[in-house]
Amino acid sequence: MADHTEQEMARNAFWADARRHVPTLPAETAADIWFFGDGPELAVALANLVLNGPKRATTGLLAEMQAEGLKLPEAGGYSLVTDYHGAPLMILRSTRVNIQPFNTVDADFAAAEGEGDGSLGYWQAAHERYFKRSCARLGIAWRPDLDVICERFELLYPPRR
Repeated sequence: MADHTEQEMARNAFWADARRHVPTLPAETAADIWFFGDGPELAVALANLVLNGPKRATTGLLAEMQAEGLKLPEAGGYSLVTDYHGAPLMILRSTRVNIQPFNTVDADFAAAEGEGDGSLGYWQAAHERYFKRSCARLGIAWRPDLDVICERFELLYPPRR
């Protein structure tokens, strides 16, 4: 695994390369740097759904972001998404962000996440498992009315494969 300085240099180089292809990107590397999921395999699988497939949305547990002191995504904001170990993979721009109870997420949003068969049932089952793991780490009880952050995005870089 690369040390922090090497990771930062790799991210800055990735951002600079992206700016040559997407000149509207700001000069500064995005401060919002993250990876999908909670482990290396899930991070790769979900990133591949963005890079090669239909995934144009993601969901996070509001309590987890607050506990970690993370800035909430905002429409128009940029994210540098990495693999689980910090290597840069893509740049996203948030297009819409809603905070709502888990049990109010609809089929349209579930389909935009592009996971499994794209159904609301699949989305609910997969995300409930994921959020139960998050709640266990946070020491809070899982409830289907917990607030989640529903973020839609566009892939800016690299161009869709």
